[in-house]
Amino acid sequence: MVQKSQGAPQQHKSAHPLRAHILMIEARYYEDISDLLIEGVVAECAQRGMTFEHIIVPGALEIPQVLAAAAAAREAGRMTFDGAVALGCVIRGETAHYDVVCDNANHWLMETAVRKEVPVGNAILTVDTHAQAVARAEGGIKGKGGDAVRACARLIEAKRAFWGASA
Repeated sequence: MVQKSQGAPQQHKSAHPLRAHILMIEARYYEDISDLLIEGVVAECAQRGMTFEHIIVPGALEIPQVLAAAAAAREAGRMTFDGAVALGCVIRGETAHYDVVCDNANHWLMETAVRKEVPVGNAILTVDTHAQAVARAEGGIKGKGGDAVRACARLIEAKRAFWGASA
């Protein structure tokens, strides 16, 4: 919900029902991390009554490409969804490949989201170690997978406030 206020915006921690269908685009490069992120997505969607489609890609670089294809299919009337959640993990290695993957996956994800007006919750973890990834991903509904659904839900609500419930 979009609200105008005199003070700083407030975050609402309690989930409320939201009739929405989202795409869960998951890079399963680190399967154990992906499983933890998915746990949070599924729990938060269930708590809100949201539905989702699960799309699996090999790695984080493929996530924006799938989002762009889905957005094009939506524009053509071949697919229906209200938003998307991006799930993945990139762990720093010994080469510059980490920077290339992080920069491009996040840049093109946000560029596609903005250009195609798709509310996106981003849970592509960018970390130095596997232990850092686990710490961010675990926790079910309180982990980064749940955070991404909450971000996506808030963006869907904002879009609907601007354009009406059918947006």
